[in-house]
Amino acid sequence: ALGRIESHYYISHGTVKAFNEHLKPTMGDIELCRLFALAEEFKYVSVREEEKLELAKLAERVPIPVKESIEEPTAKINILLQAYISGMKLEGFALMADMVYVTQSAGRILRCIFEIVLKRGWAQLADKALALCKMAARRTWGSQTPLRQFKGIPHDILIKVERKDLAWERYYDLSSQEIGELIRFPKMGKAIHKFVHQFPRLELSAHVQPITRSVLKVDLTLTPDFQWDEKVHGYVQGFWIIVEDNDGEMILHHEFFLLKHVNAEEDHAVSFTVTLLDPLPPQYFVRVVSDSWLGSETIIPVSFKHLLLPDKHPPPTELLDLQPLPASALKQDGFDVLYAPRIKHFNPVQTQVFQCLYNTDDNALIGAPTGSGKTVCAEFAILRMLNKLNKNEADVVRCVYMAPTPELARERVQDWSARLGGKLGVHVVSLTGETATDLKLLEKGQVVIATPQQWDVISRRWKQRKNVQNVSLFIADELHLIGGAVGPTMEVVTSRMRYISSQLEKPIRIVGLCTSLANARDLGEWIGASSHSLFNFAPGVRPVPLDIRVTGIDIVNFEARMQAMARPVYSAICQHAPDGEPSIVFVPTRKHAKLASLDLLTFAAADGKPQKFLACDPEDLAPHIGKISDPAVRHALGFGVALLHESMDSDERELVERVFSSGAATVLVVTAPLAWGLTASCKLSVIMGTQYYDAGGAASADYPVTDLLAMMGRAARPLHDDHSVCVLLCHAPRKEYYKKFLYEPFPVESHLDHFLHDHMAAEIVTRTIETKQDAVDYLTWSFYYRRLSQNPNYYNLTGVTHRHLSDALSELVESTLGDLEASKCISIEDDMDVAPLNLGMIGSYYYISYTTIELFAASLTAKTKLKGLLEIVAGATEFEKFAVRPGESNILRHVLNHSAVTLDNRRTTDPHVKVAALMQAHFGRMKLNGDLTNDLKAILPDAARLLQAIVDVISSSGWLAPALAAMELSQMLVQGMWDKDSPLLQLPHVDKDCAARCAEAGIESVYDLVDIEDDDKRAELLQMTDAQMGEVAEACNRYPNIEVNYEVVNADEVEAGDSVEMVVSLERELDDDGELGAVVAPRYPKKKDSESWWLVVGDAKKGTLSAIKRVNLGRKQKVKLEFQAPSEPGNVDYTLFFMCDSYLGCDQEYEFSLNVQEAQSGSESGSEEDAMDE
Repeated sequence: ALGRIESHYYISHGTVKAFNEHLKPTMGDIELCRLFALAEEFKYVSVREEEKLELAKLAERVPIPVKESIEEPTAKINILLQAYISGMKLEGFALMADMVYVTQSAGRILRCIFEIVLKRGWAQLADKALALCKMAARRTWGSQTPLRQFKGIPHDILIKVERKDLAWERYYDLSSQEIGELIRFPKMGKAIHKFVHQFPRLELSAHVQPITRSVLKVDLTLTPDFQWDEKVHGYVQGFWIIVEDNDGEMILHHEFFLLKHVNAEEDHAVSFTVTLLDPLPPQYFVRVVSDSWLGSETIIPVSFKHLLLPDKHPPPTELLDLQPLPASALKQDGFDVLYAPRIKHFNPVQTQVFQCLYNTDDNALIGAPTGSGKTVCAEFAILRMLNKLNKNEADVVRCVYMAPTPELARERVQDWSARLGGKLGVHVVSLTGETATDLKLLEKGQVVIATPQQWDVISRRWKQRKNVQNVSLFIADELHLIGGAVGPTMEVVTSRMRYISSQLEKPIRIVGLCTSLANARDLGEWIGASSHSLFNFAPGVRPVPLDIRVTGIDIVNFEARMQAMARPVYSAICQHAPDGEPSIVFVPTRKHAKLASLDLLTFAAADGKPQKFLACDPEDLAPHIGKISDPAVRHALGFGVALLHESMDSDERELVERVFSSGAATVLVVTAPLAWGLTASCKLSVIMGTQYYDAGGAASADYPVTDLLAMMGRAARPLHDDHSVCVLLCHAPRKEYYKKFLYEPFPVESHLDHFLHDHMAAEIVTRTIETKQDAVDYLTWSFYYRRLSQNPNYYNLTGVTHRHLSDALSELVESTLGDLEASKCISIEDDMDVAPLNLGMIGSYYYISYTTIELFAASLTAKTKLKGLLEIVAGATEFEKFAVRPGESNILRHVLNHSAVTLDNRRTTDPHVKVAALMQAHFGRMKLNGDLTNDLKAILPDAARLLQAIVDVISSSGWLAPALAAMELSQMLVQGMWDKDSPLLQLPHVDKDCAARCAEAGIESVYDLVDIEDDDKRAELLQMTDAQMGEVAEACNRYPNIEVNYEVVNADEVEAGDSVEMVVSLERELDDDGELGAVVAPRYPKKKDSESWWLVVGDAKKGTLSAIKRVNLGRKQKVKLEFQAPSEPGNVDYTLFFMCDSYLGCDQEYEFSLNVQEAQSGSESGSEEDAMDE
């Protein structure tokens, strides 16, 4: 650290040595000034004879006494520094020259002293050293008024202010008039008032949460409370955040904070962790001190009077020294083929848990580090279930495996389809997120792989769904992510499986897999694992021992810090993987991935070994490189550095990963978001930086510890290495924190209390919760409830008595249900009973946030058109996560300027505007870059689901025009085109020119194209190759051609106010052996198995909608629609609309009229009763 400081401030090693020897925590100002004078930089400064008289005079005038005699050069340097700060006039020219020499070096030498003291953690001396740095820079003493730091205030006024002896804080309370009176110079009052309020000052507030008994998380909110002026403050202001112990002697944490002009009006949040000393002190102090302004500091005490530390954690499970279990132990049940010839013996962790998982039906929790073979443990439980089926102990077996991310789910599907499916004939399916499709898959599948959201949608209505009730094994993988973004959903789903099991008295076995946790016992008890089926091994129990090295880089700026890491990364690869063993480097973003790979190649070339990372013949690699579109990836791979980032398409990603896994490329550079989906393993894992840019580059946020553990876990090759290495490079202030949580198990907490609304609404809709008491009981099934009593302060509780807990749960239920009632999703009767309302049912059915449904209900009107619908869909809460990245604003502005719909809000930093712009780019078929294309792929399926919900919200209000517009928008989303475009653009290879040629020939629709008798004419219009023509023909065959017949039952006898019944017969034209394929929609990211239809009856003149039904049509179907006849007799015109959700140009409409008779007085009451039953 000293070497870094020395080189940074360009100081000789002798000076640093002298400082290092003489620094003591108890030094005062006198000693500090003497220490400064000892710097080796001043060794040539001597005391001349003619200067002694002037120096003696100066020595009497300087404020800090000089102890040495005037003969000593150190005395002269000390006096000159003080004379400079005091602004004294010198007479001798030689002395002036020496003063310039001393003061030019003063800044860096004093900063050097300050940094050394800061590293040592001496609070009082650090404060004095920083003050001295600022005094030298500002030429003002700390005892003088802070106003001296502003230019343009007359000297006599400053003297007056200093004589007043009024505390600086008091000036903030005075008006300009009062300040003028105080200094007896009314004209200056206004100017001084302005300066006082330009003086940098920050308001502070702190919120603390204990993470463990020795680590405290501090969330600091900094509120700037001054007027920013570019001439005075420039563009940035630096502040030191320093946490001191109770006596103000030790610095427990320090970090540098930059306040930027751009967001000087906003609150800023800074989070960090500090160590809790033992015994617990009464308080800590948090100080924020300006780096450049004297007298600008704020200090707040953080009291521990009411701090309740979490309970002590039980010790980890001991790894027993057992004989490794051979894979042939599964031979008698015929399951050994699953592991042969890959695994001959199971590892120690698998051997120890085998008995519990394969020979019992107990719920179990396995906690072990990443890379220790937990997936095989899950397979033991699946084999146990299959074994029972083979022995006829069970009729139906179904296992649900919940993977926290789609990448992990995909990896599991590939592995298990090949092994369980291929070798044992087990039906492995993966859910898609489309409810109708998923229900069919669930019926077929024996092993069902789902993400938490997918399983949440399916299992919400478990009372009606037999296949959910028949699940016999539920495996929750990566359960430690309960503290992350998908955590609340994982928690709700797992709690629901336990609840179903208790309600049906039909045991569902729950197996949880997680990393080594400090509080695994709570997690185990929550999923119902007993003490003998709870395994929580220590973090060091890995099949291959892992050597972890943490290096701190003390550079505040994010980009500069990333650049400074490039060389250490190369050195780490040379040191720990010298013989071309595989290494993986994790970087924050795509940009850093490209830079890091280039840096590695540059360093290798500088060492004279450009092909250092390539382990095969370049010719062998050439055919693979040709398939890659990104030039940076191609270039790096050619030299043996594989590069993966999220904008590459999945085929290219697989190809690059295959090249690395085969050993041809020895280094893999990968962006952090891909860490979860990575299957490759290595000897050396390098984590280059632990922060990523959050929400548009406004701030950088830390990776969650769980992500770091996943990255570390890639360094495990059980059969190749005897040990593996992980090198973690991070920002220096975070170093201690990572050392604590990477070497020791870390605790997980629940966040369910922040995300409860939608889950609560869903349970109310399915009538699991019918009263407020049910809601409190529902919470007791959660992990949140288990942790409330274990770490009360984390959840803002002040005690752990029964009263405290019940009050906390009641308050949470009251506020959640209150919000849901306010958004009209539920109703509360007699302050106790709860019932779902229409909006709540729509939200729960389509898996939409309650805030989105509230927005829909508030924004939709009878006059809403396409533009309004586009803005409303884009405004959904679901899209808040699509933050605008740095540099995307210009692209979005370009898209908006070239789009058909002009938005009311055009702020391109708003995620909702970004979503609206991307949807318009999709309709206009514009070219987008990789990141935006990926965003669009994630947006479209959500938007399609939101539109279905919008149709339901509109139809429950009985508006016709907006409902039809929403259906048309759904077609546009699936096909990626505007409603005004030619329907022929839905066919493959048809572009705008081709569509225009067809239009000139009078061919407007797909049906017209099919009806052309003359093949030559068709070929002339389309101008395509035979293969392309074949694809067009295939798409035309799949294009829906449906015959609609309808009749109104007893049309002559309809009376006013009656219920009218209408039967619609639908028949699809298909070839005799015609299979109904998937929807032809190349621009839609998900496969749609079949299109859906809406049947709508409405009065087009009045704009009212009378009946609506959603239909999934096979070959033939009869649909019954019911609606209310008008209350007035007479002739009424209606229209029947038949609308598609996936194709444009195939909608149909039929007009019909009803002759409504006058109601007979006898039958009036009867029809009303019927309507009530309805």
